[in-house]
Amino acid sequence: MRMNRLTKTLLGGSLSLALLTTGNLVIGAPQAHAATVSASSQANNVVATGQRFLGVRYQFGAPSGNPNSFDCSSFTQYVFQQNGIKIPRNSRQQSQVGTYVPRSKLKPGDLVFFYSPIHHVGIYIGNGKMINTYGKGGVTITDINSGWWNEHYTTARRVIQ
Repeated sequence: MRMNRLTKTLLGGSLSLALLTTGNLVIGAPQAHAATVSASSQANNVVATGQRFLGVRYQFGAPSGNPNSFDCSSFTQYVFQQNGIKIPRNSRQQSQVGTYVPRSKLKPGDLVFFYSPIHHVGIYIGNGKMINTYGKGGVTITDINSGWWNEHYTTARRVIQ
């Protein structure tokens, strides 16, 4: 009988420990998933915010915070700011924030940069496209994998973590 009680106690303790450990793993998983969903959701919001300004005119040196006209970096700064993310004013400064992203790993919401030295920025929206502003037509969607844009792509940064 003594052996039975000891065996039952050990078995019960082991089972409790196993359930406790498994429970922690299950409880921990949704939190990690929630962070991923949150970053993805925030990126989608950034892209959607940018798309609301399609066609807004381009103005070199446009002032910060003015949604009536943008240059490339005032556009990215404004869009990110509308989503609670502060980034610097000009494209060179913006290219120093967040973390480096290889071109093959771009995700919507990443900042993409052009020229060397850097003096153009856009927001990657997926499928090889970015939303940005330059020249006639203002805020527009551009394919970064063709022509001039492909040849002058420089780097990318992820500011949504």
